[in-house]
Amino acid sequence: MIRVGIIGATGYTGEEAIEILLRHRQAKLTALTALPEECGQIQDIFPRLRGRIAMAVEPLDLPAFAASVDVALGCLPHKVSMGFVPKLLDAGVKVVDFSADYRLRDVALYEKHYTQHTDRANLAQAAFGLPELFRKNVVGKKLVANPGCYPTCAALGLAPLLKEGLVRLDRIVVNAVTGVSGAGRKASLPYHLPEMNENLFAYAAGGTHRHSPEINQICSDVAGKPVNVLFQPHVGAFDRGILSSIYAEPTGDLSTAKLADLYRDFYHNEPFVRVLAAPPKLKAVQRTNFCDLHPLVSADGRHVIVFSALDNLIKGASGQAVQNLNIISNITETEGLL
Repeated sequence: MIRVGIIGATGYTGEEAIEILLRHRQAKLTALTALPEECGQIQDIFPRLRGRIAMAVEPLDLPAFAASVDVALGCLPHKVSMGFVPKLLDAGVKVVDFSADYRLRDVALYEKHYTQHTDRANLAQAAFGLPELFRKNVVGKKLVANPGCYPTCAALGLAPLLKEGLVRLDRIVVNAVTGVSGAGRKASLPYHLPEMNENLFAYAAGGTHRHSPEINQICSDVAGKPVNVLFQPHVGAFDRGILSSIYAEPTGDLSTAKLADLYRDFYHNEPFVRVLAAPPKLKAVQRTNFCDLHPLVSADGRHVIVFSALDNLIKGASGQAVQNLNIISNITETEGLL
């Protein structure tokens, strides 16, 4: 039985990780931590857990935490996580980190979008944990950087095209809409109900979102050459999920039938990617670890369009983290997720 602890258990991703681990047959939750002001009984913090788990969320005592777990899920904000990860690794704990602190290999790029990086040694050793594309890199690792929700949605939609060189690498646009939970659990005026209800708006306009370099890094790795994606996020008046509409220019003649075959072949062994015959709907992926895809060629043949949908809190965060936990623990990858 793998002992698992969650650091930052009182956020939405912590809540989802608890839900998944409660049905995991080979992992046991042994520690939940948060800031002192956020501590208490987990069933009081998240009432839907009442009668299902009797655990207290406690302030992080790192030596005690490390002694009680084999794997830590780090549900901490960017900039904060790298202050704890080195100590956990030194104590022999494997870490699946939810923040951006170990995702970007280019330190200068990370520091441009986030802050000064203080753990370059472990950054060099971290595996980027998008299993469908980089599973072999995750096996045997002690530190896994769990990808962002937007990059996961975009990269899974683009990967077959990039791998086969079927689209121009400088003419890709990802237009994505996420639910309000993507902003986290803390109160924020733009996402207050009277502001958000019946509303939809773009943010980080013009390709300035900090997930842009992560999307480009993944896509470049898959393509084997530099890729530059224009990524434009939006937020809509719903709780959870991401729907990405991806546009690219083909390098040759393509048909929708050929694309469907390509995507089915590319993902035929992937239990969490479903290739559909019609554009996906968010309700079909909410509260699941699935990513639903639908590729097609536009009526005039000049554009490839791929629709990609997933739950930002599960396949975009906690579900994918459990996939990575399973891989580094030599557990069946689907355990707890199907």
